[in-house]
Amino acid sequence: MLRYNTQLKPLPLPEYGRNIQSMVDHCLTIEDRDERNRCARSIIASMGNLFPELRTTDGCNPKLWDHIAIMSDFQLDIDYPCEVVHKDNLASKPAPVEYANYKFRYRHYGSCLERMIQRAAEMEPGEERDRLVLYLANHMKKQMLAVNKDGVDDSRIFKDLAELSHGAIRLSTDTVRLHEFREAPQPTNGKKKKKK
Repeated sequence: MLRYNTQLKPLPLPEYGRNIQSMVDHCLTIEDRDERNRCARSIIASMGNLFPELRTTDGCNPKLWDHIAIMSDFQLDIDYPCEVVHKDNLASKPAPVEYANYKFRYRHYGSCLERMIQRAAEMEPGEERDRLVLYLANHMKKQMLAVNKDGVDDSRIFKDLAELSHGAIRLSTDTVRLHEFREAPQPTNGKKKKKK
């Protein structure tokens, strides 16, 4: 009768294959500790042949020794040349990543731009602040054009800038003129592409 892999026990690390797993299972049955250590070292050598990038010159690759411990379900009693992972550490999950619950007023500007506007509002008035505010306003116009292709009025940008800075930054269309952004024309090479 044929034996199918689906009928056999599942492999803990399938990348090494069933032959290496059989070698580890055989190593578990060896009663003499010295013989078991020699067997484990030969299994590590075979695993290193399968994955040459994991081999080291000193013969102590923690990753391979971790893998042999996992394949033996941590039952292999040998003299490990380095510290191996413990069974409890395999099931541990990393701490959940905390995400900031930042409320956007205008999603098309993004939170970074809103924070930069707050920082600019806190700066002392001067030439540096004026240049930064102008850069921010031009960037706001560019971001607004990404959502509104029909065009954006400078007064709308100035109104949004004043609102985001809580009135600390006020610009007027009489004194400040923002850059005019245009869509770049598509290059034409004169030849038409044939449809396939």
